[in-house]
Amino acid sequence: MAETAKYDIDAVISWVDGDDPEHRAKRRLYGDKSVLGDDEIGGEIRYKSIGEIRYCVASLYRFAPWLRKIFIITDNQDPCLGDFLAKTFPDSSISLEIVDHEVIFRGHEDVLPVFNARSIETVMWRIPGLSEHFIYLNDDFTVINPISPEDFFIGDKVVAYGRWFSVKFSKFLRKLKPRSHGHVKASFRDSMVKAADTVGEKHFFLRLNHTPHALKVSTYASFYSSRPDIFRKNLSFRFRNKEQYNSAELAFLLEKQAGRLIRRSVKGNLLYLKPHGEAYMKRHIKRFTSSTKEKFCCANSLPYASPEDQRAVLDWLESRIGVKIDI
Repeated sequence: MAETAKYDIDAVISWVDGDDPEHRAKRRLYGDKSVLGDDEIGGEIRYKSIGEIRYCVASLYRFAPWLRKIFIITDNQDPCLGDFLAKTFPDSSISLEIVDHEVIFRGHEDVLPVFNARSIETVMWRIPGLSEHFIYLNDDFTVINPISPEDFFIGDKVVAYGRWFSVKFSKFLRKLKPRSHGHVKASFRDSMVKAADTVGEKHFFLRLNHTPHALKVSTYASFYSSRPDIFRKNLSFRFRNKEQYNSAELAFLLEKQAGRLIRRSVKGNLLYLKPHGEAYMKRHIKRFTSSTKEKFCCANSLPYASPEDQRAVLDWLESRIGVKIDI
């Protein structure tokens, strides 16, 4: 019998089809050569989709049947999952809704179009009808074993997967980074340090990994109601910018300050794949096949992999989810 959450919990997924001619044309209209030529900011590969969204959503239907609703944030696009889900999970009570950028950026339409996950994550809590408790996923996250509400929320507390890391030491490491065109590129870790600075955490931040994040609407609403300047600045960048903070990190640090954070280790909970050549992919897929306890998998930057490695990863994910997924 499917486990029932003690309160409604939704899932939010950000997704884009970068091969869509209209979306590509908009990126080229608003991005300059330096932005469009940088894969970390606005390059083609950042927006490429090879069907990961189907595996992500199917895994939630399969392993988190207690979810109330799944919201997919898009820019005037639709992954067209309705028929697939109705056929594959005919008895599921989970509903699916597509949410356009114009809905969550209401009142800030002047910054649209946006091609920046950090900006989108800043406003995702504004989805109409979103439950107070929700989990946020990128479309390259997949659930690979049954999960429970307590993997994310316990009472009024949120569960975060990561480890504490020194703010001061992280800033020191940043000074050692090589420069490109006179600048140091902003990393995933830098965006977390920026969040720590934003909420006044001087000593430690939570070094997050590629797992679903447990978040609460009221945490964002309360903080941003008192600091609308911070909210506005972070959402206003069309493309990723080093001045932006990681919104999940900000929320977790606010929960920590309120005594509502439970930290859990990523070790034993996450399988992480990133293309590093054929030998790496084959070796890790073989190792992952025998792993049975981990809850989450992130196949990061899969479009960088060869077609053969892509197929191998997707076939493995399909076998773990246990349903046929056509892309």
